Amino acid sequence: MRKLTIWTADGFSRNLVLRTYTDPANLQHAEDSLERESTALTTLSGSAVPVPELVTFDSTATHCEYPSLLMTHLPGSTVLADAGVDDRVPLLARQLVEIHAVKAEPRPREYQAMTTADTVVVPARADAEVWAAAIDVLRGPVPTYDGRVLHRDFQPGNVLFDVSQNAAPSITGVVDWAGASWGPTDLDVAHCSTNLALLHGPQWGPRFASAYEEAGGVLSESTRTRQYWRVRDALACSEEVQSWAAPWREAGRVDLTPGVVEDRLDAYISMLMNASGQ
Repeated sequence: MRKLTIWTADGFSRNLVLRTYTDPANLQHAEDSLERESTALTTLSGSAVPVPELVTFDSTATHCEYPSLLMTHLPGSTVLADAGVDDRVPLLARQLVEIHAVKAEPRPREYQAMTTADTVVVPARADAEVWAAAIDVLRGPVPTYDGRVLHRDFQPGNVLFDVSQNAAPSITGVVDWAGASWGPTDLDVAHCSTNLALLHGPQWGPRFASAYEEAGGVLSESTRTRQYWRVRDALACSEEVQSWAAPWREAGRVDLTPGVVEDRLDAYISMLMNASGQ
C-alpha cells in the first residue's frame, strides 16, 4: 500500500492510494481480490458508507508490473488503543449496520470459509477439552441464512477515525474491501468481535455483538447459529493469530505479546462455549 501525492501543472495536488500485489504468496488471489474491491467501491459509492473512490484498477497486470488498484485517499487514522474503546465500539456497530443495509445488484460472490475442523491450531496453554468441543461445532451443518453485503474483514484496523482533541470520535472511512462477499451478518459481526476480543479483552467480543443489535442490526434468532459463526471465526484466527497481532504491535500495541494474544483467544473461545450452555 502506497500513498501517492499527484501534482498538476497548475500547482494543485491530489492524494491517492495504490494497492499492489507483489508477494508471490498473494499473487494467485490478486485478480479475485481486486475484482471484489473494485466492485465494492463502485457499489458503495454515494452510500452511507464512507469508502475511497475507485480511480482505476488492473487485476491481471495487463498494464502494470503487478496487479494493482488506484483509489482516493481518505482522511483519518486507525485507532487501536484501549483508551476510548467504549466510545468507538458503538460507532463501529452502527457503521457495520449501514454496510449490511447496502443493496447490491449484482450481489457480491459468496463468502469463503477461512478454516475447517482439521486446520485449527490449538494454543499450547489452551483448555484442550473446551477447544475440542469448539472444533466439533465446525463439524456440524452450516446454518442457513439470509444473505447481505459483507465487508468480510471489518475490524478496527480497517476503519479510519477522526479523533481530534476535544471532539467526539467519528468514522471517516472504511477501507480494504478485497474480501467483499455475500453472506450472513453474523459472520461480519463475529469477525469484528474476535478482533476486539484480542485487542481489548475477551469481554469486548459479546459487547460488540450487543452494540450491533442495539444499532438496529439483525442477527440469527438461534443461539446455536450465533455460536456457530462466532466459534468459526475465532477458530479461523487460531491459524494465524501471531500474524494478526504483529501489525498491532508495530502500530504501538507492544503489550499484545504472542502469549497475551493466545491467552485472550483461549479465554474468548471458552466464553463462547460457556455461553452456549447457559
